[in-house]
Amino acid sequence: MTYSTLDVRPRADRLVVAMNRPEVRNAIDDRMVAELHQLCGELEREPKILILTGTRLDGRGIFASGADIGQLKERSRDDALRGINSAIFNRIAALPMPVIAALDGWALGGGAELALAADFRIATRHLKFGQPETGLGIIAAAGGLWRLKEIVGPTVAKEILLAGRILDAGEALDLHLVSEVVEDPDGLIDAADALADRIAEQDPLAVRLSKQLFDMPASAHPAIDNITQAICFESEQKHARMQAFLDRRNNK
Repeated sequence: MTYSTLDVRPRADRLVVAMNRPEVRNAIDDRMVAELHQLCGELEREPKILILTGTRLDGRGIFASGADIGQLKERSRDDALRGINSAIFNRIAALPMPVIAALDGWALGGGAELALAADFRIATRHLKFGQPETGLGIIAAAGGLWRLKEIVGPTVAKEILLAGRILDAGEALDLHLVSEVVEDPDGLIDAADALADRIAEQDPLAVRLSKQLFDMPASAHPAIDNITQAICFESEQKHARMQAFLDRRNNK
């Protein structure tokens, strides 16, 4: 598959994808949305871990500066009701295998909401994270209004959403918005790869099912857990991995 706004680097168990519109600070336009849908289709057909990152401009990192304001300005009520960005971010969040957002520099507006759709976020010390939508006369309608609150809590979320607060890397780490801060930007993808390596060591089926069940409503548990565990109990990987564990223990 060919991409013009994404730099896609496939590996055996993962895709490393860099948004690649540095001339507009990786603003998310209709073309990028279409290519992200294309990417999701590929990962839905052949599940792999996704590492999503940005690019550099004049030596400085940029994850994504937000939606393309030139296009956003021209969007109408009907465009809003289509949920152009929320639909793709929800699709990314629902991918079968985990998504890791590797954040360097600005992650604003739609860029922040894209990062929130990931399962994990790793950042450099240059991270600047915010939701400036209300300053532009709109709301953070692609996930920011609800995903942010779930992660950082309502008080800080309101400061970001209603008062324009921008978080730096240290604040994001303290608030568990990111799980790791990398001092050297050149080590960002290495850190994301290290996390992906740990995920790849697990049974892919168990990882996929655990991700699917994670956001289920409380009323679905424990019944859905029991049914899913029944699937796992019959898998070849369960027997092989448990036998390997017993063999290692018995050989000590």
